[in-house]
Amino acid sequence: MRTTNTNNNSRRQQTALPPIEDFMPKGHRMIEGHHPAMMSKEDLLKQVSLSFGRTGGPGGQHRNRKATACTATHVPTDISGTATERRRQSENRSLSVSRLRKTLAIILRRTIDTDNWTCSELWAGRQQGEQLPINPKHQDYPHLLAEALDLLFAFDFDISSTATCASLSSSQIVKLIAHDKQALNWVNEQREERGLSPLKS
Repeated sequence: MRTTNTNNNSRRQQTALPPIEDFMPKGHRMIEGHHPAMMSKEDLLKQVSLSFGRTGGPGGQHRNRKATACTATHVPTDISGTATERRRQSENRSLSVSRLRKTLAIILRRTIDTDNWTCSELWAGRQQGEQLPINPKHQDYPHLLAEALDLLFAFDFDISSTATCASLSSSQIVKLIAHDKQALNWVNEQREERGLSPLKS
C-alpha cells in the first residue's frame, strides 16, 4: 500500500499545472497608435477572439463536462489571456478578458515624447495630488498600468524622472507597478539590464 500511495502522490505532482505566470509571454513589443489596454472594454472586444473548451481535472461527479474555460486572444498581436478556474463560462470569459488587458498593458510599449507628454483623461480624473489610487482588480487598472509603463520606458526606467513628469510621488509609481507581479518582474528585468537596483513590492 505504501508503494501505491507514493506512486499516486508522484502522479499528482506530475499532472499539477504550473502557476498562471508561467504561461505569460515574456519581454515586450513596440507598437504605434492607441494602446489596446487603454481602450474601452467594448472597443477592445472588437479586436478579440474568444474560444471555449473543457477544463482538465479528475473524473467523478465533480468533473467539468461543459466548455467553461475561456481564452481571449487579441487578434492584431496574437496575445492571449486564459481563465479556467470558474465553473461558469461567463465568469471565465470576463476573467480571461481582464487578464488579456493586463498582459497587453505589460507587453506592448509605445514611444512617448516626454517633453510633450500629457496624461489621459482617466489618469487626470483619478489623480489626487501626488497619488493615483487604484484597486488592481478594478477595470481601469490595465489602462493606468499601460500609461505608467510607457512613460517609465521612455525615461529608461528611471523612477524619479518618471514620477516628476507624471506629477506623482516615486513611491506611487512603484506601488502602481507592484500591484501586478508580472509587471514588476518585467520592470526589474529591464532595470537589471541597465544596472539599476530592483524595485521592491
